[in-house]
Amino acid sequence: MEEILRGYHVNAPTWFYLSLLLILAVFFKFGRMWSIRNLDLALLLSLAPGLLFVRSTEPGSTLGYCWLFAVSGLLLFRLLFDWTLTRRPRMEQNLNPAGMAFLCAAAMLFQTTKIVTEAPDAGAMQTVASANDLLKRQDPSTETVVIEKGTVTGPAGRLLATPVVPLTGGAEIAAARAMAFLSHLAVLFGLIAVGRWHFSDTNLGLAMATMYLLLPVTAYDVTKVNHLLPAALIVWAVAAHRQPTIAGGLLGLACGTLFFPIFLLPIWMSYYWRRGALKFGLALVLTGALLLGSLVLTSADSHSFTRQTLGSIDWRFLKFQADDGVGFWSLYDYAWRIPVMATFVVLLVSLSVWPLKKNVETLLANSAAIIVATQFWYPDQGGTYVLWYLPLMLIVTFRPRLANFPAESREHEPKVTISESGANLRQDALAGLPRPQIYR
Repeated sequence: MEEILRGYHVNAPTWFYLSLLLILAVFFKFGRMWSIRNLDLALLLSLAPGLLFVRSTEPGSTLGYCWLFAVSGLLLFRLLFDWTLTRRPRMEQNLNPAGMAFLCAAAMLFQTTKIVTEAPDAGAMQTVASANDLLKRQDPSTETVVIEKGTVTGPAGRLLATPVVPLTGGAEIAAARAMAFLSHLAVLFGLIAVGRWHFSDTNLGLAMATMYLLLPVTAYDVTKVNHLLPAALIVWAVAAHRQPTIAGGLLGLACGTLFFPIFLLPIWMSYYWRRGALKFGLALVLTGALLLGSLVLTSADSHSFTRQTLGSIDWRFLKFQADDGVGFWSLYDYAWRIPVMATFVVLLVSLSVWPLKKNVETLLANSAAIIVATQFWYPDQGGTYVLWYLPLMLIVTFRPRLANFPAESREHEPKVTISESGANLRQDALAGLPRPQIYR
């Protein structure tokens, strides 16, 4: 960043200290010390030291991974019992909306500067190269480029990158940086849309976006496009959850980038069930057909199509042995990982069938819990992929108490609109109450 701001240099630990003070000043509820908001802030901030330990210690050390597993376990426990937290009032931030908007823009400017000055992520470069092959209708070379594990994306990644490559003149480095910027921008607008459409408060969406940019874990992996794309698609699926077709298409694209969104499908299918499960499933099938069609365009023959289809799936997460990997499970016998995976399967089935009638609250908490749970058994650097669940965790953290209405019936609920200081606030009327409750 010194190329743009002369004399400016902030290393990773210093950024953690600065962001810690700033987040506490803006979001910490000093008047309610024991609120669930403060607990969530503490858990999210506790992830950064674990990532710093992973990067600074020797490759054979497990201190960082044990730290991340401990914090992830607390996050998982908190998400599993999110349904018991019935008192969820709308909490105002310690900064007015104008100041929040300025802070969000300033934080985005600093993150953009970091994207421009740092070397692009190897996985992003590979995604851009694949998108260039798709535009030219060229069969990718049979020689596989060796890149960092956990960064390989599926066909959806290169499909989403195809509009960006021509805009940058075919320069892969510029396209990779543009993809990182646009991915963060998609997450920000998705969080704001969730606050506007479902929390009836744009300021809450702006607060979620600001905290996303301020958290150290975002700055540490700011260029990892292949981890940002599925997170952005999942956020927009949440924003469009009232439209099963759109949500199914977005989740289908997310499944086509990395593997972990596949585990969200049972939960989302049970959420819609008789209220749009057919539309949701049909959108998934059509999206899968679209992704397969993009592979056909760059396949010279059936052998090439098969190779690309199988090569687009990261099969490493199914391996029990992680001898060539890095992380906690690479240092211990693979047999210890088997009960962890079995517990994950039991958890996935349980959250898919319970509760039978899911609402938006359980959908958000269960989806975030499943993504967090994947960190415990993933064979390579498990626990470090915080960007997978960070936007969803922020939505769960900031959401107020929502009315327990089904997905489709909420469109016909009575609305109450008020005007306060020039800003329009909308609050859904709670069923069974003679007058709607409005939080000021």
